[in-house]
Amino acid sequence: MFIAYASVTSGLVTLATHIINDLGYVGVGLMVYCAGVIAIPGTEAPMLFAGFNVYDGTLTLIGVIVAGVVGDVLGATTAYWIGRKGGRELIERHGSKVHLSTADLDRAHRWFGRWGSPVMFVTRFTPLIRMVFPYSAGVAEMPFGRCIGFTTLGSIGWITGLALLGREVGSQWPKWRDHLQYVDYAALALLLVVVAFLIYRHVHRVRAARDRSSSERAVDAFAD
Repeated sequence: MFIAYASVTSGLVTLATHIINDLGYVGVGLMVYCAGVIAIPGTEAPMLFAGFNVYDGTLTLIGVIVAGVVGDVLGATTAYWIGRKGGRELIERHGSKVHLSTADLDRAHRWFGRWGSPVMFVTRFTPLIRMVFPYSAGVAEMPFGRCIGFTTLGSIGWITGLALLGREVGSQWPKWRDHLQYVDYAALALLLVVVAFLIYRHVHRVRAARDRSSSERAVDAFAD
């Protein structure tokens, strides 16, 4: 597991709801931004509660999506440049302060090495690991435009999905706030499915290339 917690605690949910009640769209963006830099309070609680505020007419759907995406992308941008300017040494010294370890960094690097930049898109949909990858991309000196481009696309999908879910939950928000870990589990399951598909596709390509090579050698041998 990339981050040391599995779900948003009740206290953090309460904090997020109070800040959004007081600050509106600014509160949505601020809470999501914090989640992108220090992992808490996570994106689930702010965006689901913002969606509930859409349900009761306090906020608009477009407004909370824009605020959430802006906060999410700014958080990822901050994490990227901390990793880029501070390097691995900074993460080793101070990573624990933002719930990030060198083991997290190493795992992210292995993902980049195997799957490349599109990992930035896929991991935006997974609350357990999404914060790690912008830091890792910065340390690896991934081109900023490529990193933020994939990040933004993933953020739009994730933030929009949470806002819509919060709106549809509506009056059931008090029950959902105590079971946000299920959002984490569902997102992690989605990630595992995507990873399994990528592994299958990679193995299939390797086998196809091997078969083509064998066929070419057989043709050459016959021609000789």
